[in-house]
Amino acid sequence: RYRQLPYILRPLGTLDPADLQKKRQLKQIYANFLEKPNLAAAAAVHFTSQQECQTAERFNIKTKDIVIPLGVDFFDPQALPVKGFALPENKPIILYMSRLDPKKGLDLLLPSLERLLEKGLDFHFVLAGGNPQDREYENRIKNQIERSILAKNTTITGFVTGEVKNSLLARADLFVLPSYYENFGIAVAEAMAAGIPVVISDRVDLHPAVAAAAAGWVTACQLEDLTNTLEAAITNPKIRQQRGKNARDLVLNQYSWSAIAEQMLTVYQNLV
Repeated sequence: RYRQLPYILRPLGTLDPADLQKKRQLKQIYANFLEKPNLAAAAAVHFTSQQECQTAERFNIKTKDIVIPLGVDFFDPQALPVKGFALPENKPIILYMSRLDPKKGLDLLLPSLERLLEKGLDFHFVLAGGNPQDREYENRIKNQIERSILAKNTTITGFVTGEVKNSLLARADLFVLPSYYENFGIAVAEAMAAGIPVVISDRVDLHPAVAAAAAGWVTACQLEDLTNTLEAAITNPKIRQQRGKNARDLVLNQYSWSAIAEQMLTVYQNLV
């Protein structure tokens, strides 16, 4: 701003009205004295999904908006050595890989998985993620699992990265993220890039693309709906396999870094 150079802001979900309610007074001061003038002077604001663009708070400022998704890296799941965790070979692996946060829908996911075990479905659940900013919630989730029927059918990994992360993606049969809000859903895109079908809520902003490509299942943020959707996914391995292929094709076509880089180059050239 000071140098009067054109710039693009990328909020990545931080302008979500629900998130702005947290520490509200502090964020109001921040918004009025810093973010509001930043938005007003921006050449453009880059949103990663149409839904994020529609719901983001602009502080009564008119902005030039662009919508371009995030990109993901690709790897060959078949070529990876198994690293980090021993998982059962004879049952479906359901993977949650995201931050442990109340907005991620774990209050729906854990009871849903418990119901499925009580019905006799056989699967193994992997909880991969942490929350260094809220250890209390992270420990509460771990304790809840350890005290439940899920304990014997669950591996808790904590935060993972690199080859261990990719190894878990290579082993998973189903990725699940029933979030109450996701401005894009990069973890979902990474799972699909590995050829994993996904079960996501209709509040993950990738859900229209997932539904259109039959790359997984989309559910409402309701316990009954999530339970029924997970049951359908777990008990239909052939459909899972096909939707996994659809998921990888979707990411190759729409969310590869090369395709997104071309879009960003065009945007910068037009702004300059």
